[in-house]
Amino acid sequence: MNLSEIQQPGRPQIAPSLPARVVIGRLSGRAIPNPHVSTSPVPELAAPGVILDGEPAEHLDAIDPDTAYPDVRSFRLKFGLIIPATNTSMEHELWGIIFANQGPRGLRGVGLHTVNVVTPKPRLATERDLLDYQEQFLGGLTSAVEVAALAQPHYVILGMSLEHVVGGLEAVRSPLARLEVSSGLGWSASHEAMPAALRIFGARRICLLTPFNRPGNETAIRMFEELGFAVVVSVGFSCANAQHIAHIPDSAKEQAIFELMATAGHRLDAIVQCGTNMSLLDVTERLEPVVGIPILGVNAVLFWHALRENGLSDPLAGGGRLLREF
Repeated sequence: MNLSEIQQPGRPQIAPSLPARVVIGRLSGRAIPNPHVSTSPVPELAAPGVILDGEPAEHLDAIDPDTAYPDVRSFRLKFGLIIPATNTSMEHELWGIIFANQGPRGLRGVGLHTVNVVTPKPRLATERDLLDYQEQFLGGLTSAVEVAALAQPHYVILGMSLEHVVGGLEAVRSPLARLEVSSGLGWSASHEAMPAALRIFGARRICLLTPFNRPGNETAIRMFEELGFAVVVSVGFSCANAQHIAHIPDSAKEQAIFELMATAGHRLDAIVQCGTNMSLLDVTERLEPVVGIPILGVNAVLFWHALRENGLSDPLAGGGRLLREF
């Protein structure tokens, strides 16, 4: 698919325009629209209002028609989360962080509205498979954003490592730039979130841990090198099916980190993991204190970026040093 087709000229804006305030992203310094998703009257009641046995309940006045009530669950921040239909890990990991941080300085009132991009051909064994998967994902991305917009999110998280299927930084940036304009929302994507996290740690020499095969790893390395990082070593599990990425055992990830990556000779500043369907939260929590360098799993990094850009800066448990310290 031609990346310019993500938002065709003349196509109407994905989401109806809502009144919005502008926040300045803490990490990017960019102006981010923050739509007022609860504008009076919310909830709007059909005539004649609250009913009792089909008749107006005249004495029930708990809903003021002149008040905008917030979403009961997502009253602080509502994220649209866009993931491939084959992904069974990312939403689970993000909700895990949310539920682990429900205290007064945590994430109570933060919610996810998850939409799948339909990817019916999950094979990733060959370069032709990768091209087919790229076309599926990019071809369905605009439709998925249109669905997410129906929930009126404040902000969008792209739960897909585009560097797996798209070669070069500009090719990764292009569809996101178009979707930011057409959706009227701010976005967090790995090509911006991961460099921000690496800069926080002053990291330059990195290794990549991915579920990708050789072509996928090569495009990921290219992106990070174009971003200015030295990829010292890369390990790819070469999953031939996108569904199977979630089945890579933690023991294999740990062995790869200990034996192939975090060695004295590599002199690494950070370990970077790509591939949003490859869970890494538990591995990060166990191994960061042992290896002595940050382990940056893409799901935790994307969530950190989205939260911090929107002004939620409290320390959070369950996502490694990045969410706990920065």
